[in-house]
Amino acid sequence: MSTTTTRGVAQPAPTKASPARSRRGLRGNATVNFWLFTGPFLIGLVIFVFVPIFWSIWLSFFDARYTVTPSKFVGFENYTQILTNSEFPDSLLTFTVFAAFIVPTTWALSLGLALLVNRLRFMRAFFRSVFFLPTAVSYVAAALIWKMSIFSGVRFGLMNTVLGWFGVENIAYLANPSPPWYWLVIVTLRLWIQSGFYMILFLAALQNIPAELYEAAAIDGAKPGWQTFRHITLPQLRATSTAVILLLLIAAYQAFDEFFNIIGQKATWAQTPLMELYKTALGTSQDYGAGSAGAVILSLLICLVTLIQGKFMGFGRGEDK
Repeated sequence: MSTTTTRGVAQPAPTKASPARSRRGLRGNATVNFWLFTGPFLIGLVIFVFVPIFWSIWLSFFDARYTVTPSKFVGFENYTQILTNSEFPDSLLTFTVFAAFIVPTTWALSLGLALLVNRLRFMRAFFRSVFFLPTAVSYVAAALIWKMSIFSGVRFGLMNTVLGWFGVENIAYLANPSPPWYWLVIVTLRLWIQSGFYMILFLAALQNIPAELYEAAAIDGAKPGWQTFRHITLPQLRATSTAVILLLLIAAYQAFDEFFNIIGQKATWAQTPLMELYKTALGTSQDYGAGSAGAVILSLLICLVTLIQGKFMGFGRGEDK
């Protein structure tokens, strides 16, 4: 041990902490902090997400009427029942058509708003906030406003009042399925709520496109407008477009709140898959087994459509060299 001399008295030199020990201490503190921050989230994720998912899959193979702790194993009988003896398949077909319409419409509207806002030279933050604000409104509140104020079937409704200025008779938007005016109510509501959120995603992607690409295109003789948008802007938005379409597809098949509050359960001509599962599992029959089987089928369908769409648009594929 090395020593130092102070006024003739030998004293031990101060020892230095080992670098390896310091690194182990920092690593231990980082591990503790990680679990302190993520532990509550992981516990909630397991309790409120993973446990219900596996419990639902387990219930789908049992006769679970009026109970969530069944004992009679029925195999795939619940799956056969929900696919043959209910309106669940019809709702799946209806909302496949609904998704095929609402997804590209919302995508185009969101991208169009993002392009307009991105071109602004002043008050950009104001318009960005205005278009994004509807996202904060709940589907329930918006559905009641659309049903009772804007598209009310009486002459005092906003749309009927505006149409009355042009001599058009009152339209009962939600009274009957022919003609299907109820789709106008639901589609406009969903476009109003969703477009602002996806506009923000597109706007962020537009602002990340290097300006050098447009400068190089201008030097090469590319005309601003459609030609530049098609060959530069749109390819640069491929990853964002894929993510937006995936989110829109999932949201379309999970539609419930606006349909439940606008159409209701009695109108069988516009029932969503989730509404059918709601009636099966939480209605008078309380068949949790069949409801769980339908939930599994719907989840698998969403996964399948998502994988096909992701494969088609190249989701997860690296940029072309």
